[in-house]
Amino acid sequence: MFCTTPEYEERDEEVLRVIQARILGPFDVRMHDRPVLPAARKPKQVLAVLLLNANRVVSTATLMKELWGEDKPKTATAALQTYILQVRKLIQKALVAHGASPKGAKQILTTKENGYGLMTDSADIDLERFTALVAQGRSAFTAEDWDTAARRLRAALGQWTGEPLLDVAAGPVLEVEIRRLEEARLTALELRIEMDMRLGRHHALLSELTALSETHTLNEHLHAQFMLALHRAGRRSQALEVFQRLRRSFIDELGLEPSPELYRLHQLILTADPELHYVPPGLHHV
Repeated sequence: MFCTTPEYEERDEEVLRVIQARILGPFDVRMHDRPVLPAARKPKQVLAVLLLNANRVVSTATLMKELWGEDKPKTATAALQTYILQVRKLIQKALVAHGASPKGAKQILTTKENGYGLMTDSADIDLERFTALVAQGRSAFTAEDWDTAARRLRAALGQWTGEPLLDVAAGPVLEVEIRRLEEARLTALELRIEMDMRLGRHHALLSELTALSETHTLNEHLHAQFMLALHRAGRRSQALEVFQRLRRSFIDELGLEPSPELYRLHQLILTADPELHYVPPGLHHV
């Protein structure tokens, strides 16, 4: 329960809004610019799982799975409680340093019957900003406002400073979350490139797509964008080489051929089909 005096009601409400977190790169958590990130591996994992599920209760079973997989020790319950207390003490120190009551830590890192929850305003979490900006970019895309969509998606991708939770030794729960975040980043990147293509920025995209095609050697969408950008930049032979390189990778690594859609793009480039010509926004093919 919050303290019922007006002074502490205001202070506790402030406490609930102060967590600043960086997930999309090196992991960092602060309160009033004071670090609350544990140094030890397992408490750091606990905090990461709770933060990814901010304002929701995370079951003890989920936290134990993250920490020990399917082979938890007999002391798991007591150990988890110890890790929770370690995180809560860091929160208490940050509150005291800010002049707030340490009791507020229990309203931030709550204990429920079946788990724990990190209760915070998520406005200063990079992942939340990324998600909101991507949603804005998709809305602009739906409205065919390519420039706004590109700017929103570029801002979303600017929230990333490296691999998600870069310095956290992830267990099975966080490994799934990290893969989900990486997929969300790649999807946003592909859409931002699509917006830039629709704005006629194919020349400017070539160096970026060169690097991406080397990193994501089996990603058909990125290779298709690379092929189209090269074709529109007047480098048709190189566009065809990109297709052949991807086809070899598919056969060598997967024993498969590329999709019919990619073969169709290859054929359109071979014949220099007008369908592939760049058309500025607001104009249409004749």
